[in-house]
This record gives sequence, structure tokens and C-alpha cells, in this order.
Amino acid sequence: MTPSLVIFDLAGTTIRDRGEVVGCFTVALHECGIMFTPDELDHWRGASKRDVLHRLVARQNLPTTVAARAYDAFSLTLKARFRATPDIAFPGSAKTFERLKAAGVRLALNSGFERDIVDLVLDSVPWPPGTFNAIVCAEDVMYGRPAPDMILRSMELTGIKKAKDVAVVGDTRLDLEAGAKAGVGWQIGVLSGAHDRATLESAPHTHIVADVVAAGSVCLGTY
Repeated sequence: MTPSLVIFDLAGTTIRDRGEVVGCFTVALHECGIMFTPDELDHWRGASKRDVLHRLVARQNLPTTVAARAYDAFSLTLKARFRATPDIAFPGSAKTFERLKAAGVRLALNSGFERDIVDLVLDSVPWPPGTFNAIVCAEDVMYGRPAPDMILRSMELTGIKKAKDVAVVGDTRLDLEAGAKAGVGWQIGVLSGAHDRATLESAPHTHIVADVVAAGSVCLGTY
């Protein structure tokens, strides 16, 4: 079977993450006096960045304004890093999207980033306008990953009724957990980003593959 809808994550899955996200997030936390451990940041890879900041701030009884200030610092620095990063899209990503669309598969993009960052990325990659039938960002839903809200919203926007007809592709444990909670038919982890094989295999999954190209082949039954 081929899924009717494939939902791709962004950073680490369809675009390179050379440490920009964690690096910029870490700088913002230090600047705003928010305490954290590296394990905490790794645990929440793939989550809404605002959600993570609010969790950390609430735990430390800091004013909520600190979370807003930290997010603004993170966003500003990350945008600058992305603008300065050449070849941000993974090789083969555009061809993978083209192959899936030619097979009649609908495509969606989900991201723990907010829309201004996603728009900046999409302006920087060689993917044709209209590649995705739906783009759902962190602020578009009530709850970010591991909740299934972004997946369910993508299904709604693309007219897909059955979760078993959906594939989710992501590089983090939370991507796969969100897929499991939504009840999707394919939970495909890729090894091109945040989490290693052991971490991805500890989450619900149907496949663990190298990258976005291999994930596309899984969906087309040619892997």
C-alpha cells in the first residue's frame, strides 16, 4: 500500500540541522538565565520551542516574560544562522517530493518552529511553490508534539479521513510518538537529524531509515 498523505518534519528530516537549532536555543537560554541540562534539550527535540521554554520557566518559577524574551532571542539568532547556511535542503528531498506527488500522494509539512521561521526556510530551499498541500506549524494547534494535533490538522487540511492512510517521517522520538498517538499507518524515523538509531527504536515505529530519500522509497514500496 501507498499512503494517501505523507507528513514530513522540517529540521533534521528535510533540511540539514548542523547544530543550528540546539546551538541557538542554548545561547538564548544562557542569555535569559534559564537553567537546563543537555539531556533535557535532547529529550524535547521536535517539540514546540515555545512549549519547551514555558516548561523550563515554570519549573524554575521565573516570570513568563522570560520565556517570551528567550524565544525572541532564539528566533532572531536561528534566522540569521539559516540565512547564512548554504545548501540547507537535503539532497534528494525535492526529487522525493516529486516522486510522491506523481504517485498521487498528498504532502504536508509539520514543524515545531513557528511560521515566520518556516517561511524563511521555504524561501531558501529549491522546492517548488505548492510542494506541500498543507503546512502546519507549532502555533497552529493547541498542543505540540508528542500530542498528535499537528498530524490531525494536516489530515483535516488535506481531506484525509483515516489515520491508517497517513505516513509520518521525522528525525526525533517525539515525531514518532505523535504518529503513534494519531494512529498513523507508517511511523518512519530518519537517521539524518537529532536522534540516533537507539533513541528512535525506543519509540513506536514501523521503519528506521537513513534519510528522506529512503523514507520516500518506503512510502512508495520500493525500499
